[in-house]
Amino acid sequence: MRRIAVSLAIVIGCVAGSSGQQSAPAAQTARQALIEMFFSKTPGTFARHLPAITRVAIDKFESAANLQQFSLMATQMQAQGQAFETFESGPILLRADNSKTGQKVEITVEGDALHGDQDDIQVSFRVYRNGEVQRTPYMPQMTFSMKKEAQLWTLNEISFTLHLPLADPDLLKAITDNMTRQAAHPQVVYTAHNETLAQPAGNDSAVLAAMHTFLTAEATYAATYPSVGYTCTLSDLDGFGAGERNEHQAMLINSGLASGKKYGFVFTLSECSGTPATGFHLTAAPNANTFGRKTFCADQSGAIRSSEDTNAAACMSNGVRVP
Repeated sequence: MRRIAVSLAIVIGCVAGSSGQQSAPAAQTARQALIEMFFSKTPGTFARHLPAITRVAIDKFESAANLQQFSLMATQMQAQGQAFETFESGPILLRADNSKTGQKVEITVEGDALHGDQDDIQVSFRVYRNGEVQRTPYMPQMTFSMKKEAQLWTLNEISFTLHLPLADPDLLKAITDNMTRQAAHPQVVYTAHNETLAQPAGNDSAVLAAMHTFLTAEATYAATYPSVGYTCTLSDLDGFGAGERNEHQAMLINSGLASGKKYGFVFTLSECSGTPATGFHLTAAPNANTFGRKTFCADQSGAIRSSEDTNAAACMSNGVRVP
């Protein structure tokens, strides 16, 4: 009987001892690392999840600061009035709502293939406007190949796939509409800052991409230097290779764009009033050698508008929202 009592005491003691130990935190999944990489509010998380050899190469050329805008995507989205939510499991990776435009974007997980120390996460995109899915003939998909490196998930490769259903009516309409516009507006050749470019009138993708770059840079700048707010000095957003970044050389855009003259357009920042500045106006107007093009404009809301009038003020007041 005494032997049984001793055995029970040993068992109870072992159970009590084990219950007092704290369980080790669960290891971060590749999906959690991907979310942290792009949507954490902590600066530097993007670079943290890059392969070590990539970080060394970036540091060597002192361009790591340019990755700051990727680390602060969450802050940028909130600055543009977008509410978003990320999901560590389930079919949806991210859902973002813009109350100003009534637009909702979902990033959905199409596949998650874990093979040992590598995880390939395939995602697609879906856009809603006023609750209705926006159909598009272009169906992009991206695959993020995550790989474990020193017990940390790093982004090893990004693959982009674009499906073009050639019999889709929306695609055929887009092609014919584009051909009609090009026939109506022949190519215009212009020279700006020692570069000669040929660009069809009506092809605004490069200009719009530059507008988005400026808007992202402004959001990042205001989040990084809250006492200054937004800036209306283009050179403040530039400054690569000039030592440590600061409010006068934030290293957020390249020098070619910071010149304010690109793609036959003149980019201008204005209306940065207040300390800190809580708003700004961004305009892109065709230069004297560019014909048949619209004027584009935007502000801190992130919404881009266009106007047939080359007057920037007219674009800000009466411009049509660019989808």
